[in-house]
Amino acid sequence: METAREVLTTLAQRYAFGDLAALCEAGAADLPQEVAAEVRLMCSFGQRLLDLDAEDFGMPERTGDPLVDAYRVPEPLLSRARASRMPQSAKERSRGALRTLRPAYALLLEVIQARWHRREMAALVAAVHIASEYLPLLAWEPVLGHAGDPLLLPESLTGAGSRFGVTGGTSRPRDCSLTRPQQSAAERALRVAREPGPGWRNYLDRQHSTLASALCTCAATCRTPCDVMTRIEPDARASLSERGRLAHEFAESAVVRLRHAAPVGHGFGVPNPEEVSDAWSRTRTSLGRLPLGERVAGEAADYPLPGLPELVSTAAGHEIVPDTLLHDVADHLVRILAK
Repeated sequence: METAREVLTTLAQRYAFGDLAALCEAGAADLPQEVAAEVRLMCSFGQRLLDLDAEDFGMPERTGDPLVDAYRVPEPLLSRARASRMPQSAKERSRGALRTLRPAYALLLEVIQARWHRREMAALVAAVHIASEYLPLLAWEPVLGHAGDPLLLPESLTGAGSRFGVTGGTSRPRDCSLTRPQQSAAERALRVAREPGPGWRNYLDRQHSTLASALCTCAATCRTPCDVMTRIEPDARASLSERGRLAHEFAESAVVRLRHAAPVGHGFGVPNPEEVSDAWSRTRTSLGRLPLGERVAGEAADYPLPGLPELVSTAAGHEIVPDTLLHDVADHLVRILAK
């Protein structure tokens, strides 16, 4: 028969951070008070990562319990989380996921992997949807030199020949392929760095993903490219367009459409693992028809959705593999429980 500590250790290894914290708070395992407090703090940190609560990544944990809050997450783990943080003000010194989305996508891949093994399909589909929304920014990153940071966007996307973010009331330039919501998000992105904190956070919550969609249109489907694209050196522009088409196809794919049938979307159904696998198989087939899709549809590394790390890496133009941050948090918890 398993001991209480063995049960807690298993929960840590399964990333069941919420359950583990609740048991420690209830005193179910008869842990020393200081051990239970440290476990609860690390569980708060781990749950934030699992939930992709990016606005607070890398910030000191605060649970409201003075005994728990006396402990600190180890700095190496905290700094790795900070790399995926979304800055909560325009002037925040550390740019996190606006500087580069590569760490955030490595964490996303690990979270998707964890959700699969925990059989949490609604949360998995939500994470896949997030991956699709921001993939265009990952594709643009080698060209922009950042991941769509509004602080730096004007120097790359404005100028005499640019139609990006040019609006007149509710209208847009006649030859521009951006939709009105996309053009509105583009216009806001070019000026939001001058807004105070609430306006900045409102933009991130409501329009940053639409900015990503706008940049995807520029790269992949625009019929009359303006200076946003034509200023780019031909080889880099061709590469960006192909990676943009890959991102565009993924956003329209069967696996992303599953979100609209899940509680995180607009319905009440939750896909089971077989339905997710089937939708991903159809997605791989459709992506495989694109010039850059061969790697996604071909032989892939061992992963619950085979080819997804390859899709992310191809779109990024840089190798991205699943992170081990959740795993390392779990390992740290196991060591605490062994005290």
